Amino acid sequence: MTLTTSGGPDAGSQVGNPALHDHSAHGHQDLLQGGPDRPDASAAEGRKSLTIALVLIVGYMIAEVTAGYLSGSLILLAHAGHMLADAVSIGLALVAMRFSAQSATAERTYGFHRTEVLAALVNALTLWGISVAVLLEAYRRLSEAPEVQGGLMLIVGSIGLVVNISALWIMHGSAQKSVNVEGVHQHMITDLLGSVAVVVAGVLVWAFGWHGADPALSLLIGILILSSTWRLLSKVVQVLLEGTPEHIDVYSLCHRIEQLDGVTVIHDVHCWTLAPGYDALTAHILVEPGYESDVGHESLLDRIRDIAYQEFNIHHITVQLETRAGRCLEAHHVDHLLATARM
Repeated sequence: MTLTTSGGPDAGSQVGNPALHDHSAHGHQDLLQGGPDRPDASAAEGRKSLTIALVLIVGYMIAEVTAGYLSGSLILLAHAGHMLADAVSIGLALVAMRFSAQSATAERTYGFHRTEVLAALVNALTLWGISVAVLLEAYRRLSEAPEVQGGLMLIVGSIGLVVNISALWIMHGSAQKSVNVEGVHQHMITDLLGSVAVVVAGVLVWAFGWHGADPALSLLIGILILSSTWRLLSKVVQVLLEGTPEHIDVYSLCHRIEQLDGVTVIHDVHCWTLAPGYDALTAHILVEPGYESDVGHESLLDRIRDIAYQEFNIHHITVQLETRAGRCLEAHHVDHLLATARM
């Protein structure tokens, strides 16, 4: 006998009858609305902050390209390239938000929420491509640095500091709720550091006539771009590989469930991220013989669901109860027992 329950609190009211299947219990409506922790208000806030940041970035990028061309400064052009990557990333983020709001279908049962993750991946790879181009050009210029206009670099870099600080302040709240907005936020942090480098280079050229500061600090911007995107890229790859979310200790989760009365062992456990802020859990649980009644199963499922939802912030929960291990054909995945034994 097997029973299945899914969703957060109040999702298991009909689990006593395996013939009943309540679609709302799976949390699909929560997912379509952006997940329990991602309401429409948060999505609207994210779109608004991204749109404002896009206007600021595009406006400053045009000014920076013009100034870079007039002054002959590589660091201004490099920083403008980074700003272009930011503009593209914001555009992708806005497109991803639009697609992710579309309803799920029979062909795509989770809708388009993964487009947010794909957009973040494109962001990171774009930045890496720009950083390589900047590093190569900076290396070429180090041997014979051309003259640049330090005063113009200083003025444009100072304006960039104001623009970057404003954009970061606008996006700070939304970046904590979306991996895609976080990706743009990471870009902007690098931009802020890049603006500081432009100001420093401008001061060195204007005050001391050291024109080599332009390619030297361009190298620094290239390195900053590479390092700032590593964490974002790692997180995106983790989601795409359906790895266990960083904030969930699967061993602890299994141990908590196996402490419940009526549970012999939990196995075939899978925990992954469906969409940013929306994690899923599936598991098979071998039940003691004394818990064969429907009432006992229903009560046990409620307690399992509460542990996963309330203690581990998992919102899409599917649990199969079994009375005989021999009927389970899936891989058992019980290595958590060894980890528990070592505690």
